[in-house]
Amino acid sequence: MLYDCGAKNLSKGSHPIVRHAVLAKIFFLCTNMRNNSGISLGLSDGVGGWVDQGIDCSLFSQGLMYYAHRRLENGWAGEPEVDPIIETASDSATVGAEVTPSEVLQFAYRDVLRDPSIEAGSSTACLLTLNASSGMLRSANLGDSGFCIVPILTRRASSMFFSSRPQTHFFNCPRQLAKLKSIKDKATSFSDLPDTAEEYSTRLKDGDVVIAYTDGLSDNIFPAEILTICSLIMNKPDSETTKVQMLAQSLVNHSRNCMFSDQVSPFEIDARRHRQRWQGGKIDDVTVVVALVQETP
Repeated sequence: MLYDCGAKNLSKGSHPIVRHAVLAKIFFLCTNMRNNSGISLGLSDGVGGWVDQGIDCSLFSQGLMYYAHRRLENGWAGEPEVDPIIETASDSATVGAEVTPSEVLQFAYRDVLRDPSIEAGSSTACLLTLNASSGMLRSANLGDSGFCIVPILTRRASSMFFSSRPQTHFFNCPRQLAKLKSIKDKATSFSDLPDTAEEYSTRLKDGDVVIAYTDGLSDNIFPAEILTICSLIMNKPDSETTKVQMLAQSLVNHSRNCMFSDQVSPFEIDARRHRQRWQGGKIDDVTVVVALVQETP
């Protein structure tokens, strides 16, 4: 399997309607794993409320993806491959080991807690590995970032094969990893453990599109809109690499337009479900990472 990747990030502070500049709090990764055994994708969306306490809310989410990247680039997406010609056990020993998104998330969180340069903070997290040999996708998702898989049949996205569910404590309060600096923070903040992340695995097929995103997308555009945009982009005559980047860009642009619209949004519908009043989209940062699966001979 080959994977073409594209990504796009937009800060809510980049729109003229938003007058107060904000620190970038979303970080993502797209990493080749050891010996090209696969690729890994990841997103972390920092909780901006820490700014009120004078905390740089970007450091926690940045650190989480930094430490996850270090683990993933040195790990295998599946069982480490051994040359069958080599007979002796000592010669056949391989460097590194298979890593799962759940394991990586736990290690990365531990490293963030130990990092003295990260005073405090919290973020959601979504990690995925895509195995180049088997096409196996594995994921660990905590909070309201997420991902979906769209199969492209005869260049037309007809349905959504899978879409992760947001994990929340209550309305508009996602589950999150956190580093707290005081007893007061422990009393007023939420801190979940990495082993509570929702895990998922499936075998991908040729033409599948994997889209990882922050809630800036899922709060503002509906699944049917994602399918429509996939159909329009993937039917273009451009190269596969160009199309995945176009898809990421188009999803971010559409999310941006919808967040400043008064039209009904997924966030508005969710607010109604929780007896909250809201109209239109929700202004937020949005990041999208796209991978296209291509089967090789």
